[in-house]
Order: sequence, then C-alpha cells, then structure tokens
Amino acid sequence: MSESIHHPAFTFVRSQPIAALNLTVDEYRHNATGARHFHLATDDPQNVFLVGLRTVPEDSTGVAHILEHTVLCGSERFPVRDPFFMMIRRSLNTFMNAFTASDWTAYPFASVNVKDFYNLLDVYLDAVFFSRIDERDFRQEGHRVEFTKPDDPSTPLTFKGVVFNEMKGAMSNPSSVLWQTLTSELFPTTTYHYNSGGEPAEIPNLTYAQLKAFYQRFYHPSNAVFMTYGNLPVIDLQTQFEEKALKRFTRIDPNSAVPIEQALTSPRVVEENYALDEPDTAEKTHVVVGWLLGESTDLDAALEAQLLEGVLLENSASPLLRVLETTDLGGSPSPILGLEDSQRQMVFVAGVEGSEPDRAEAVERLVLDTLTEIAEKGVPADMIESVLHQIELSQREVTGDGMPYGLQLILHGLPAAIHDGDPIAVLDLEPALARLRKKAADSQFIPNLIRKLLLDNTHRVRVVLKPDTELSARKQAAEQARLAAMQAAMSDAGKQAVVEQAKALAERQAEVDDISILPTVTREDIPEHIDLPTPEKIIHHPATVTWFNRSTNGLVYLQAALDLPQLTHDELDLLPIYSGVLTELGAGDRDYLQMAEAVAARTGGFSARSSIRPDLDNAHKLSSFFLLSGKALVRHAGDLVDLFHQHLNAARFDETSRIRDLISQIRFRSEQGIAGSGHVHAMNLASSGMSARAKLTHESGGVAGVRRIKAMDDALDEPKAIDDVAERLARLHAKLKGGLRQYNVIAERRHFGDIQPALERVMQHGNPVEHFQLPKVHQPVREAWIGNLAVNYCAKAHAAVPPLHEDAAALAVLGGFLRNGYLHRAIREQGGAYGGGAGYDSESASFRFFSYRDPRLTDTLNDFDRAIDWLLDNTHEGRTVDEAIFGVISSIDKPGSPAGEAKKAFLNTLHGRTPEQQRLIRARILDVTEADLKRVAETYLKPDSASIGVLCGPTKEDELTGLGLHIERI
Repeated sequence: MSESIHHPAFTFVRSQPIAALNLTVDEYRHNATGARHFHLATDDPQNVFLVGLRTVPEDSTGVAHILEHTVLCGSERFPVRDPFFMMIRRSLNTFMNAFTASDWTAYPFASVNVKDFYNLLDVYLDAVFFSRIDERDFRQEGHRVEFTKPDDPSTPLTFKGVVFNEMKGAMSNPSSVLWQTLTSELFPTTTYHYNSGGEPAEIPNLTYAQLKAFYQRFYHPSNAVFMTYGNLPVIDLQTQFEEKALKRFTRIDPNSAVPIEQALTSPRVVEENYALDEPDTAEKTHVVVGWLLGESTDLDAALEAQLLEGVLLENSASPLLRVLETTDLGGSPSPILGLEDSQRQMVFVAGVEGSEPDRAEAVERLVLDTLTEIAEKGVPADMIESVLHQIELSQREVTGDGMPYGLQLILHGLPAAIHDGDPIAVLDLEPALARLRKKAADSQFIPNLIRKLLLDNTHRVRVVLKPDTELSARKQAAEQARLAAMQAAMSDAGKQAVVEQAKALAERQAEVDDISILPTVTREDIPEHIDLPTPEKIIHHPATVTWFNRSTNGLVYLQAALDLPQLTHDELDLLPIYSGVLTELGAGDRDYLQMAEAVAARTGGFSARSSIRPDLDNAHKLSSFFLLSGKALVRHAGDLVDLFHQHLNAARFDETSRIRDLISQIRFRSEQGIAGSGHVHAMNLASSGMSARAKLTHESGGVAGVRRIKAMDDALDEPKAIDDVAERLARLHAKLKGGLRQYNVIAERRHFGDIQPALERVMQHGNPVEHFQLPKVHQPVREAWIGNLAVNYCAKAHAAVPPLHEDAAALAVLGGFLRNGYLHRAIREQGGAYGGGAGYDSESASFRFFSYRDPRLTDTLNDFDRAIDWLLDNTHEGRTVDEAIFGVISSIDKPGSPAGEAKKAFLNTLHGRTPEQQRLIRARILDVTEADLKRVAETYLKPDSASIGVLCGPTKEDELTGLGLHIERI
C-alpha cells in the first residue's frame, strides 16, 4: 500500500483503504515520543482533529474532569484567561469541545475553513501540552470555598466551582447514579471503580498539587494518540504537530495502562439509594444485573458481544428485551440497558426501572431464566442475520447531523487506540464481520456465547437502586455541616486567606486580556454564499415526490409528509404519544413482534413526528405536517416502501397491552431527560406565552408534557383505561393518514430506478384538509416548576419578531454578543453555573436568556438584566460584533450529513421557506452593527415585560415565592 508524504519526525506504519467508508486510514508513529497518528484521508472539506490521552483516576475527586476544564484556561504561548471560549468566538468551527471519559480525555474540533482549522490546531496543541494550570483557574473550574459575602468572614462558607455544580446536576439523574454504582462494584480494583467526572462530596478533597501532578503524569505525547480526518495533507498536519509541540518532548513510559480487573468468584448483590424529592416512592426502584466481559480491543470478541447484544436486545421481538418490556416486575427496561464497549473491558447490563426492592431477586431470576431458555432453544438464523444486517447498515451510513461525521468515526476508533488496540480494524469491519458470519452459521454459536459470557460468568453484580426522599436533605445537611466545621476551625488568618483568594479570583475574572495574540478568522474568511441542496427532480403525479441525489453510500431514505388537520384539544394532547407508538406497533397481518422482526431484517428503522412551525413573517400563523421517515440499504428499497406503507395504512391500535408498555417507556424516558435538558425546558416555559406554537412546545415536549404523560400513565391502572386510549389513538390515526400528499426520496441518482417502481406501486395521494391552526396566545409567564433536581435552570424570555423581520438578524447576533461579553463571565465564571447564555428563537419569535446547572437563582435572573445594561451603557469594539456574527454564521453554514441536509431542505420547502429567504436572512446577519444591537435591545428587551421560567428542586421554594413566581410541580 502506498504511503502519503509525511514529516520526517514520523515513521509510516501502514495504510488501509476502507471502501465502505470511502476513505483510507494511514497510521504513523512519532519517532521521538512514540505518539501515534491515525489520519482518515477523504475528500470531505470538513476537517477534524482530536488528541486523546489515557487518563486514569484513582479516586472520585473528578481530577481528570477538572483538569480537562483547567487545561483550556490559558497556555504558554496563549497566556490569556480563557482561550477556549475566546476561540469559539474567533472561529468558524463546526465543532469545538473536550471530553472526559472513564479512562481517557480528548480534545476535538472540526472546521470547513482551512485557516480556521490551523488556528484552532495551534491553540489546542499549546493548551494540551503547555497549559499554565493556574491555581485560580482550578478554583474557578473545579472547586473552592467562599463566604456567602466573599469579603465578609462572618457570613457562612459555601462551595463553588463549575465542575462541582456540573456534577451535582449530573448525579441528580438516577441513571448516572445507577451506572456509577454498577461499575464501582464490577470494577473493585481498577480505575472504573471511581467516578471520573467527580462525586460532588469528593470533589472538594482534590488539591491543586494533585491536579498538577495528574497533568504532569498523563499529558505527555508518549501517552497520546492523534487522530485526524479530512482532505488536508498529512505532512502539513504533522509539521504543525512537530513544530508546535512534539519536538520539545522525548519518550517516556507513561505507565498508564489499565490493568485487567480481578475476576469475581461469585455474584454480588448491592443496594444503593438515590435522591427522590417527591413523596411517592412506589415503583421508583431500579434493578439491573451487570456482567464484566472481555477486552474491547479484541475486535472479534467485541463483535461477538455486539452480535449477542443485538440478538437479545435489538428490538421488541428480541427475546430478552421482550420480557423486560412486558414484565409486571418493572415499568420499563432500564435506561442503561445493553453493551458498554468503550472501556478496556466490556460490560453487559439487563434490568428494569419502575420496580420495587422486594422484586429484585425476581428480576434477576427473570433475566437468568430467559437467558437459559434462549441458550437451550437457540435463536432463529434470520434473527442473527437481522442483527448482522443492522451492523452493516450502521457501518455504511454517513451520519453527521449532530456531530461531524469524521469526528464520529474518530470517536468510534478512539477507545481501541487509547488501549493500544487497532482502531483501523474497528473502522474496517468487513473482514471481522466475515469471520463473525462464518462463526454465527453454527446453530450453537449464540447459545454457547450466552453461556460463556453470561450464564457461566460469575463476575456478575445485581444492583438495587432505591428512592430515598430524605437523601437530598441529608446530603445538603452534611455539606452544610462540613462547611460549618471548616469555618469553625479557621483562624483569623485562614479566614482572611479565603477572602484574599476570592478577591484574587474576582480580579482574574475581571482581567481584560490582550486577545490579539490569539489567531482569528475575519469577515473576509466567511463564504459569500452557501450551497443549499436542491432536488434532482420533482414528480407531481399521483402524489408529489421530491428526489434528492445525495452521496448516501448505498442507503435510501424515504419520508412521507401528511397535512396535519385541525385537531381537538384531546387529539393535540395525544399527538406526542401517537408519534411515539405508531412505528412500534404491529400492522396488518403482523403483530408488533413480527413487524419488529421484519423492520430489523430489511430496514434501518422508522420514526414519526409532527412538524409545526410558524411562518417566517408571522409567528401566529402555522404550517403543520406529520412526518413518517425510514431508511434502508438500496437492495431492500422495495421492502422499505412496503413496510413504510404498512405502518401508515394498517397500524394495529388493537394491541392494547403493547400500547400500555410503550406509554410507560415514553413516560420514563421523558422523566429521565429533564435534568440533561433543564435549560431547554426552562426557556420553553419562559417563552410559552409568546405564541401558540411556543405554548404547544411547552405543553407537548416540555415539563408540562412530562407531567401530562406521567398522569396518563398513572391513570392507565384503572380498568379499561387503556382501551379508551387505544380507541382515541386509532381515531387520530384515521384522521391523519388521509392527509398524505408528498414524498421525499434521498439516494444516489444511480439508485433512483431501484426505488421508483416500488414506490409507484403503493403511492398514495390524500385529500386536501383544513390545516391545523391554534388560537393566538400572547401573555406573560412567571412560573417555576419544581422537580427532582439538585441545581437550577433559569430563563427569561422577551417577545420579539419573526425571522423575516428586519430586526431578527440583529437579535440573532445579540445572543452571542451578550454571552461572549457578559453572560459567560457572570453566569459561569463568577456564578459557578456549568453554562449560560442567550439567543434569538425563531420558532417562538422570542429572545431568551438561560443558565444550565446553576447554583444560583435570583442572582442569575438579575444578571440577565445586567447584561442588557452592560450592552447599552458601554461602547464596544467592532471585533466583538464580528465574533458574535461568526458564531451565528458557523451555525448556519455547519454541514450536516448528505441525507440530513436533504431532509432539512425538504422540510423548509414544506413550510414555505425558500432558499432565497434563507440567503436573505444570512446576508442580513453579515450586515449587523453595534448600533443595531443596541437598538433591538432597547426595543425588545425591556426587563419589566420579561417572562420568567425556572426549573429547580424543592429547597428553592421560599426563594421562588419571594420572586412572586407561580409554582408548579413536574
């Protein structure tokens, strides 16, 4: 295989074309340090960089996580206070972040602009390998104690810190507690025993000296792997690696390998509690069984485990998932179900949530008995083939709508690279899949695998995670007692030291750095125009079919758009449930199990959702559709079309027990999602009085929707209640399915002929319907919703204008401007929240402020108003407006997957949003000035008229009352 031209500081190791991914992977090794470089060469202009380091915590102080934050707070050549967030402003990046996993830390970014890519590379290399690790940054990002009034030692001490509050929020999610409890028991002696993110009670134990020692030990090129993707020359990349970092290092032994865990000789049982700030604990217990498996770097073993996971849990027809979905021992399968293969040793988990402690043994017995039965009876060959088909499909699909495709590939291969395995083999699955297919042809392969990995594996742990309504209070009391004891033990000099530390940090946070030393893009680097996908052809008979020619790597995507008719209030309440159950039911002659088997064997699955959006020039006028979507390999295009229409025409709403199970699953998923998206829920709450669409967003997908689904699920315990819901869903389905008028097909042009005949056989054309509208809404909101939350999520919203209004562009830029110039410092650095910001929301025609995982409440709401004063009372540099514009433009120009961009274009057309309008909006953004920002702030952001939305825990009730907020409970 031919090698690319590379830098002499590196030795070429090998090159491997991967046809299924349309790229070639080249491996190199740095001569002086031994660092490995894997380059995924392809013609994609969205270039990606990642440097990963094996980081192995030996406690739960969060040292790796806090270091990840602190590393990005200034470096040798860029000694400014916050180069990471400053570069977000000075960049056209399509992705910038840093990750802390259980045993590695990674620093990735992506950009389609070559100049921008090398700017970011310069900053990232210096940050990772030459970070200053300033003690004040450690106190800001990690933890510190301050007096409630920082300059008054007579006021109580409090803990502060970004990671401290981030992990308070993260560990308020029962799923996080469940996973951490399980892994700590499965790994009693290795790094996975500890919480790499940090346990809130342990984080204050970390010292600055320990942080620096961790950095010195692990942040070295000999402990690093470099991974790149895109169309840039390898020699140019490696020249930067060498000149900017690697030439200053020599090889060391990082001594960071994770040892193999000592095998348990007998299964264990452990009980743990999680905080539940609700009085009703009935059926709120989690019960899971977890096994420790083999090494993830053994590709054949990893694929065997993936195949076993698929056979057992792929869909509702899979035997283990079927019993977990239908058992009366729990309400839903566990949220941590399945295989975890990103660590050195893999973990397999099965269990339920919505259970009781006294059912734990029965849950474990159910899992083991089911596995025993499968091992004795075997599984049909077509079920194995179906799982192999899903692995092939996921290997072929070009993704990238949320995270860049190249970064997804890199992250897929990273664990193998981190643990000295072969990431190229992980990416080039064809040979390993061929070996797996051959082994799986033996009818005893799966039964033997079940026995080997699970039934005969004594390294097994059962975890019972129980709700405790007093745990939050005990934790809070323990924290206060700890702080009180610290304060009581302080000498006057010690107290003064705390005051001085707070003052020093405040001074650092107030510093105005010379950020001209940081590289930047300019307005001249912004492309004048953007390319928007256009259909290859549109056929209007018998239904309208839009055909997009896109590089989908052998997949076809099919969508149907149904006009959404006028709905009653009850039908509107049912719509989220209907969307969630439609593609999970049987259809026609197939029950849901048979349908699930057919879907998995021939497609990549189906989904359904409503799309209700306001007009670009009128926030109160809606265009509304219901979308059914599916995908498949082209060779199964006919099956895709047939199964697609079976869902649409003949869904089985007579499967009442299935509907009952699905509603429970929807309920548990929606409850689990609150803590992770609390800022979104708070913003949707705050803006819910701005328009009918905004109100619907809150009531269907917000915390009001979560509460409604909980109430519906609870009511289904009443006799015949599920029959009533099923009948209402069936009537809604009958009302919707007649509105089908448009199809969207996305594939490579050469495959159009494989799809068109199948579609023409069953193509439907519905009748025009009275389009869905909602009554106009415009009323202020001042509400707080209390739930099982350890931190706060705060939002303020101001009524604004629709996207085509000439002020919308300035409002879009204003969000980034306020975040960059004021809110980031006030909310995150000084206030200790994990995040905060502001932005214009085109869907609700509002401007919204928010905070995320925030220890404060009233002060944060006041900071939102102070941000407006800061804007209006000061003169600002022109470059700061440019930086805010960069952020908006990069979000507009960010490329998605080939199919995702076509879907977006189709949806925009459905809603009457033309490419000319989108280009006009973009052009207006480029013309925004400081005067525009001040004008729209004065016009629309009047503090007295702001709406407020807050999500928090019950301890904040008095503060909410003092603010005059109406209180609801989730």
